[in-house]
Amino acid sequence: MKHKEKLFEIIFLVVACISIAAVACICVFLFVNGIPAMAKIGLFKFLGGTTWKPGNDKYGIFPMIVGSLYITGGAIALGVPVGIFAAVFLARYCPKSIYKVVKPATDLLAGIPSVVYGFFGLMVIVPMVRNFLGGDGMSILTASFLLGIMILPTIIGVTESSIRAVDDAYYEGALALGATKEASIFRCVIPAARSGILAGVVLGIGRAIGETMAVVMVAGNQARIPSGILKGVRTMTANVVLEMGYSTGLHREALIATGVVLFVFILIINVVFRIIKGKGDVETS
Repeated sequence: MKHKEKLFEIIFLVVACISIAAVACICVFLFVNGIPAMAKIGLFKFLGGTTWKPGNDKYGIFPMIVGSLYITGGAIALGVPVGIFAAVFLARYCPKSIYKVVKPATDLLAGIPSVVYGFFGLMVIVPMVRNFLGGDGMSILTASFLLGIMILPTIIGVTESSIRAVDDAYYEGALALGATKEASIFRCVIPAARSGILAGVVLGIGRAIGETMAVVMVAGNQARIPSGILKGVRTMTANVVLEMGYSTGLHREALIATGVVLFVFILIINVVFRIIKGKGDVETS
């Protein structure tokens, strides 16, 4: 029995090391190929430049950074409240007969390919925005709305699991003290599940900021700083996927450097999440 446990311990250790090695290889590839490009272009010209014209050796990605932040922020503003309320409904209000239909439907959203989402956005959401709000329909608002839908299964799934993991004593104790059902859920259960809910939000942000195909199809892909939510933008991921196929030399290196910036954004988001989670754990304890 001890030998069997030792064997599984070694297997788990090897798998964990493989995961760490994969992340390390990605980091090395990105930074080794991206940092020199930033040095050649100039860090401030690269990050703060507003013109992206590879043919003229102008590699400013500031419009793409702004576009990524706008679209991700819009997706979070639309998707997080809907996802959390949907999770609360599934965990505390939904009848079992309806749950058997709604839960698989939300899980199915996670399995739909990005290109299908993009096609749906192109054929349905873009014409709606164009007809009711103006513009050509390919805009920040359209991409944000589509990404808000795409991150729902992640937020709903993680949030519901977090709510169900909270000890029933929190809920029942609040009810026993005279609180209403809604107050018991939102004043006791939700704060107790905050760590898991934040994890779901962070995963949603990662999905939104890293999404490519759907955004390419509905965002307009205009490498400029937008003047409003009905204007088209280009995100960092879209910039890479649109031009990597024919890029060479410094152009290719600049696209890899764009990946470095995106990677750093993800790291910052995770660090901020850990700081918030740590403060929440301290307050809870």
